[in-house]
Amino acid sequence: MSPQDIAEKVGEQIGTSPWVEISQERINQFAEATGDHQFIHVNEEAAKMTPFGGTIAHGFLTLSMIPYLSAEADLPKPDGIKMAVNYGGNKTRFINPVRSGKKIRGHWKLLEMTEKRPGQWQQTVEITIEIEGEDKPALICEWMTMFFV
Repeated sequence: MSPQDIAEKVGEQIGTSPWVEISQERINQFAEATGDHQFIHVNEEAAKMTPFGGTIAHGFLTLSMIPYLSAEADLPKPDGIKMAVNYGGNKTRFINPVRSGKKIRGHWKLLEMTEKRPGQWQQTVEITIEIEGEDKPALICEWMTMFFV
């Protein structure tokens, strides 16, 4: 799909990823990688005593799943793409914790697709990370990607 064709979809939902489980093992690995070993994430017995009733994923773990979910989603990609790079995020809100063992998936809404220079397009999307079986999403954010075609 051409970047111009993608730009015509501003305001529309443009993709959804498959469900992915956030296991306790993944949470523990993220704790190791980041050094964030707060009990609410890694101590299942202590976490049972909290309002969550068990361990929850780090908010930044949920946020860091966006590249994987994006790669697995049915998102339109610009024809002739040479490279895509993260440009930044806006308005990230952690709304609902992801409990260990729950599944998440992403939904993308196109907010903007602008040619910055010949062959360089900036895409801004609203990403909502849904938690299976929950009314409130885990997070909502605006994310920008630069595409080089």
